[in-house]
Amino acid sequence: MQKHKAGFVNIIGNPNVGKSTLMNAFVGEKLSIITSKAQTTRHRILGIVNGDDFQVVLSDTPGIIKPAYELQSSMMNFVKSAFEDADVLLYMVEIGEKALKDEAFFEKIKNSKIPVLLLLNKVDTATQELLEEQVQYWQEMLPTVELHPISALSNFNVKNVFERIIELLPEAAPYYPKDQLTDKPERFFVNETIREKILVHYKKEIPYSVEIETEEFHEDEDIIRMRAVIMVERDSQKGIIIGHKGSALKRVGVEARKDLEKFFGKQVYLELYVKVNKNWRSDARQLKRFGYNQN
Repeated sequence: MQKHKAGFVNIIGNPNVGKSTLMNAFVGEKLSIITSKAQTTRHRILGIVNGDDFQVVLSDTPGIIKPAYELQSSMMNFVKSAFEDADVLLYMVEIGEKALKDEAFFEKIKNSKIPVLLLLNKVDTATQELLEEQVQYWQEMLPTVELHPISALSNFNVKNVFERIIELLPEAAPYYPKDQLTDKPERFFVNETIREKILVHYKKEIPYSVEIETEEFHEDEDIIRMRAVIMVERDSQKGIIIGHKGSALKRVGVEARKDLEKFFGKQVYLELYVKVNKNWRSDARQLKRFGYNQN
């Protein structure tokens, strides 16, 4: 009988190093939202890659930061949990970076008892001289860790890393059904798609003050009808989200609907509205309701 390998492979690193891009490249689906802004990922998102004799359960985590409010503390709890259940840890850095933004996490990587692959990302932006210098730096910083230069965006060396991950996985039965792609429900991806458009189109604090909740999701044979609320912390933010005569909100709705139609493979009707939910980012009860504070 053919031996089957399965395990949890968790991706950690500073904000904006390319963790979500790598996760999506491995899975072949857009599960994690990607923007140029830091702290785009708030949850720990699983992406499942299946083969005849393997199952890789990938985990994209929020970028490591020093928390400033309750929501960020919850985000860092997702990162802590990634250390606890990993069979393989992917520590992702980008060219020019020197260390994690939290020293305690860096020490955990140094002393890890499980295999760690250090992925030096965005090598397509570096000269050969800088690349060699960076490789030497990280080999000195983490001598026990296996280093792989990659470009998640242009798919350089991604396949080789994935093959190495499979080699490192323990023999085990699959943890999830073989046709399952993620652990998140459909409404989660509706919320994340809308939030991505807000991250792209709004500036300063607005994107970080927003949470999305899909209140209705009805799927018929040829159309999915969705109703989602965009929550902000202050009345002034509500006006900015809506824009002049509703133009800004309409743009978010149109772009999100197009992406959701691609994701679900059928026509989507999306209704959006905006509501003020004061200081939700610092309210433990609210955070639990939105899927944070699970630990």
